[in-house]
Amino acid sequence: MKKLKVASLLLCAGLFLAGCGDGGGSSEGTEGETKSSISWMAMLHTASPPSGDVTQKLEEYTGIEIDFTWVPDASKTERLNAALASNSLADIVSLTEINNTTVRSSLASGMFWDVEPYLEEFPNLAEISEDRLESSRIDGHIYGVPFLKPIARYGVLVRKDWLDNLGLDVPSTLEELAAVAQAFTEGDPDGNGADDTVGFVERDESFNVGFRSLSGYFGADNWFTITDDDEVMPSFMQPEYKEAMEWFRNIYDNGWMNSDFAVMAKNDQKNYIVQGRGGIVLSGLQEVRNYIDDAAGTAEEHMEWVLINDMVYGDVERRILSDTNGGMGGWLAIPKNNVETEEDLRVVLKFINDLMDEEPFTLMTQGIEGVHYEIDDEGVYVRLDDTKWQQEVQPFSSSRPSELVTVFPSSNPYVNLANEKIQENEEFAVINPAQSLTSETYDRSWSSLIEGISDAYYQYMTGEIEIDGFDTAIETFLRNGGQQIIDEFTEDYRSQQ
Repeated sequence: MKKLKVASLLLCAGLFLAGCGDGGGSSEGTEGETKSSISWMAMLHTASPPSGDVTQKLEEYTGIEIDFTWVPDASKTERLNAALASNSLADIVSLTEINNTTVRSSLASGMFWDVEPYLEEFPNLAEISEDRLESSRIDGHIYGVPFLKPIARYGVLVRKDWLDNLGLDVPSTLEELAAVAQAFTEGDPDGNGADDTVGFVERDESFNVGFRSLSGYFGADNWFTITDDDEVMPSFMQPEYKEAMEWFRNIYDNGWMNSDFAVMAKNDQKNYIVQGRGGIVLSGLQEVRNYIDDAAGTAEEHMEWVLINDMVYGDVERRILSDTNGGMGGWLAIPKNNVETEEDLRVVLKFINDLMDEEPFTLMTQGIEGVHYEIDDEGVYVRLDDTKWQQEVQPFSSSRPSELVTVFPSSNPYVNLANEKIQENEEFAVINPAQSLTSETYDRSWSSLIEGISDAYYQYMTGEIEIDGFDTAIETFLRNGGQQIIDEFTEDYRSQQ
């Protein structure tokens, strides 16, 4: 019978656009019945849907029969847009494209339950932080349980062995970090007698990733800021943002970072670092594990790193920009057409709540003990078969309602340290204040408008233009729709005060 069920799920995924999987909810919850099965339209980030017994174990724990419809990541936008347009959904719909115009308009249309009034009834849902709830609002409402993620994962990674070789202390300010960048470039930190190292290693996503995180130390806010007169303004218009640009341009002009950063892909950046050519990275703190793993068996296998999450600049208080939309990775949305009654809604919410317990979280992360992992004497989860885990467990990882349930100890001390630092970041995180606001012009035009600002950033950094050229790009942004975005966000923000 189980084989037949798996086959039907694969068939359903293939017939997604024809509306397969839209049953379940609307036929359940009739008077006198208790909902006992839940259909779930979930995102698939692996090559194929999961095999094995994890689903069965989740069903046993929750007391609910689960009918997954797996939507491949590569086609999720097209398929979700079609499903939302035709209302061919499931009891739970994983909506992870936060800025997708169709997703946001569907959430605001009233087709999904506003779950906020019910969250306090369930212990895990009641514990969702206020910051994450605020980040998940659309027009002031919470149209789905937010996927919970760490709120801020970024920091600064610095080669500790290079610091030691040069007799330098761990930097704690950007002024000190600039001096380290110079020393890593000019002071032969690897001791090979060659002029073959730099300080910073940046990549082509600098505008959205590395530099954006750096700008936060200067006091620039997260994509948008609220001015003293309650105007919602893009952060790249703040003086602090331009100060960060000037500081980073100085690093570039002095040769203290890789000169080809504007065209360097992420994998090339990693290889550059693993080869021992640079020693400062503005990155997710967990990335250090990849550097260590890839350096194994090479001349750099003994590299050591320090993870810095408390970098400051001048008199600006400690802060870190959220890189995860305020710790919110989308919504577990519940359509009213599928889940018609409050009684059935509570069944679905209890199911989501139960998946946030430690046992199902472990099932969806590590798998089944004795099948996918064992626990050693140090409490470390040791994977038994990577291929089996990838086929039977990994597909569930993106469907975990929360990534915050527990932190599994690792045999790699850098992983444990990164997890500790990321948890510490929560207190100092700066969230995009416009994320829960509404602007039709933003939905329609932001991606094309911000491209002009991004281009100007790279042109300024590489010396093609000066800061007045960046100001010209801002004027173009405002003239072509940016001012309308500011006006619409500001109107929405002021209406909620």
